[in-house]
Parts: sequence; structure tokens; C-alpha cells
Amino acid sequence: MSVSFVEIGAAAARLEGQAAHTPLIHSPALDERLGAKVLIKPETMQRVGAFKFRGAYNRLVQLTAEERSRGVVAFSSGNHAQGVALAARLLGIRALIFMPSDAPKVKAEATRGYGAEVRFYDRLTESREAIAAEVAAERGSTIVPAFDDEHVIAGQGTVGLELVRQAEAMREALDLVVCPVGGGGLIAGCSVAIKTLSPQTQIFGVEPEAYDDTRRSMAAGERVTIKPQVRSLCDALESPAPGELTFPIISRCVSGVVPVSDAEVAEAMRVAFSVLKLVVEPGGCVGLAALLAGKLDVAGKTVGLILSGGNVDPELFARVVRGEI
Repeated sequence: MSVSFVEIGAAAARLEGQAAHTPLIHSPALDERLGAKVLIKPETMQRVGAFKFRGAYNRLVQLTAEERSRGVVAFSSGNHAQGVALAARLLGIRALIFMPSDAPKVKAEATRGYGAEVRFYDRLTESREAIAAEVAAERGSTIVPAFDDEHVIAGQGTVGLELVRQAEAMREALDLVVCPVGGGGLIAGCSVAIKTLSPQTQIFGVEPEAYDDTRRSMAAGERVTIKPQVRSLCDALESPAPGELTFPIISRCVSGVVPVSDAEVAEAMRVAFSVLKLVVEPGGCVGLAALLAGKLDVAGKTVGLILSGGNVDPELFARVVRGEI
């Protein structure tokens, strides 16, 4: 079953008064640098500092009273963890989050701060899916996937819904939208909303070059699972394969996916900080990285750019700003 525009609209109604309507901002300095008009959607300003709150809340708010009483379980390196933790707190639901032991400290601390129980696992020797499934079965809890869930995808799609309507209010027609890709929940939901409201707009995904599973999957015409040999600066986008639900949507709606290097991402973070005055985490900055590196032809075009999150470890951010990465 695919996610419909109607479901995204329903998600927007559920999120009203809970999620922030993040602004659509414009930087003449960035326009001049790129030779394009770039309209920036900073989900860094969303609750929990990332778009993930949208999908998590839309999933949890639809649980029955009985399901709520048994709690929820999720696994995430950070932003989904925080989204689920805050949504659970707002709805009075107990949440247990499994996080990799090397997750950014700032994300783990924030997840606990929202009231969730956090347990760590070793990403190299343990299966987070297996651990979460075992505990959920013991407790009778609901597992909240990071991206492969229709309600989560619909919630993330509200980013695209807002983006197009805000652009229309500015009397701008979007030629293309650039969006980060991990498991594909954000780009899948956004692409449904964008293609419904603005069929002529092209959508491009961007992912780390060492985790280019979606690009490979689109080339192969089927889901491809990769086995990366290295870590990426973009901890939020280290997915080995696109989702079973997200990939068919991406295949239908997305024009292409381009890879970016850690060095290109670091440069984009510096530009976001110095030019846009925004703190953007590595995974949230891949779209800007692709534009700055000339990975997409945007000359003379109007571009929607989604900056998906801003939860970056302070020490890492300082090293990036100093040019050490």
C-alpha cells in the first residue's frame, strides 16, 4: 500500500499545534553563489531539531488507548529517537529507545531529556531490529520504525506540503526540490506531496557516497542492500538499503539521487553557518553540499532545499567550522 496525499493532509491536521510550521527562508548571498534562487526549509527549527518529530507524532497519536498503555519501542542513532521520545511524552506513553553505543552524545542526552528510557547496543555485533523485537514482544509494545511505516512517511510528507504552499505564497514555482536520503521516509513523503501540488517539480535525493544504496537501487530497478566498509560523517543517513515502503514511492516520484563526500558535507556545514547563520548537522546538510559541489544543474532555476536537522555534536561542529574535517 502506498502513502496518499490525503493521508499527508490528515497528518498535517494531526500535527497542527504540535509541530512547528518551519519557515521558508531565502538567502541572496547563496543565490549569487549558485546562480539560482534557493528557498530553504530549515527543519533544524522543528521540535527536537529535526523533521523526525512529524512522523513520530503522527504514528503515536493514532495508537489506541490499549496500545498506548503498553508503550512503544524504537531504534535510532538520534533524531528519530528524539522524535519518538518527545511525541511519547506529549501523549503520556512510555518509550524505550535503542541507540548505538557510538551515537552522538548530544542526541542520546536529548532523548533521555524528553523522558525516554535509552538502552545502548553495539552496531557491529548486535541486531537492533532483533533486540527491539524481543523487548517489544515481552512488553506487548508497538515498534515505531524510523521510516518504513505509512503513518511515519505521511508525517514526514508534511515538510513537502508546507514547502510547496509556502513557495506558492511567495509566488514562486519550484523547478526542483533537493532532499536528504537515508531510509527514504522524508523524501518519499515529501515527493508524494510535492508531485501532487506541483507535478512539474523535479525531486532529487542526496546521500553519503559510502551509503549510496538508494542511488544503486534506482539504477538496478530494485532494492539493493550495501555493506559499507567505512562510517560516514552523516550518522543520520547510514542506511544500508531503502525501505520496502519508501523505495516504490521514490522510484515513482524522484528524478535521481546524487552522492556527496564527507569533505563536501563539511564545507556545506561551514557555508550554512557562515552564510545562512544556521547550525546544520552533517546528514541535514547533504542537499546544500550537492548544490555547492555542482552535482545538480540549478543555474537560473528556483530550488527548494530541505535542511533536515541540526542535532550535531558540539565538538564535531567546532572541528568542522575550524576546517579540521
